[in-house]
Amino acid sequence: MTAQPLDVDTVAGLVADAAAAPSLHNAQPWTFRYLRDLGVLRLYADLGRALPRTDPENRGLHVGCGAALLNLRVAAAAAGLAPVVRLLPDRACPEFLAEAHLCGTGTPDGALARLSPAIHRRHSSRFPFREETLPLAVQETLQQAALAEGAQLLFPGAWHVQSILELVRDAEGREALAPDVREETARWAHTGSSGNAGAADGIAAEAFGPRQRHTSVPVRDFAAGRPLPERGWAPFEREPNIALLGTTHDRPADWLSAGQALERVLLQATMDGLVASVTSQPLEWPEIRWAVRDPVSAMAHVHMVIRLGHGPEGPASPRRAVADLLDVL
Repeated sequence: MTAQPLDVDTVAGLVADAAAAPSLHNAQPWTFRYLRDLGVLRLYADLGRALPRTDPENRGLHVGCGAALLNLRVAAAAAGLAPVVRLLPDRACPEFLAEAHLCGTGTPDGALARLSPAIHRRHSSRFPFREETLPLAVQETLQQAALAEGAQLLFPGAWHVQSILELVRDAEGREALAPDVREETARWAHTGSSGNAGAADGIAAEAFGPRQRHTSVPVRDFAAGRPLPERGWAPFEREPNIALLGTTHDRPADWLSAGQALERVLLQATMDGLVASVTSQPLEWPEIRWAVRDPVSAMAHVHMVIRLGHGPEGPASPRRAVADLLDVL
């Protein structure tokens, strides 16, 4: 490997892959700065894209930025690089989330590089999945993916799944009574037959998926009660495959680790032929967040509820242009 700083076009490609990560409401709350002479790429939180009503502590923002960081590491490994990554390098600047020294001389991470084909294939699917249980071997592979990033992935038992579904319904009811939360969601959820034409962020109408009929799976309804005549109804799986992703502690560094673990799990699931949707609805309300965790598990803080299975892939979400994300100094 060379220790020479990378050219800007190569770095732009890495940022494009990083920006394919999922984020709350697809707000894409990240920016990047490349220090060309040092070969250092920095990741910053874009606080102008925070969701103060839905995510007042910016936990979800950190999780999304952590997912972008994992994509960056995967893309770098696939390019034969071995970046040295530091989280939260400057306590005086909390929006400075991470930096990656791209011109190191270590050995590229082969396990990460193998996930590269999934970066742009991974899409959230809010459509019905087949009524199939995930094989134990698949569950274990996904758990190892989370563990590699310092997080835990738990597949709860049937009673706990039903409890989680009830908590999701509770969160939906709370949102229905919170006009400020509904208004914030509506700003990012683009209704209309083709969504918000030309939008580079948010959730397009075709990605909402159908309304649920006679079932209840943890999928956020981005229509939020707004009329959407072309949106139909469909039965979803009655026994969804649910996983909880969490950490022992609940600090910004843990949120970033959880985001990296989340994306590693989602990329591995994509490589395994699975589709997924994620929700943090019951985790956005302090009164009920504690109840999502398994009381006999070492996972003290849950950061994401993941639904996995076999079914149709969701449509690709819009993405901001790299030129809007990357500054070069």
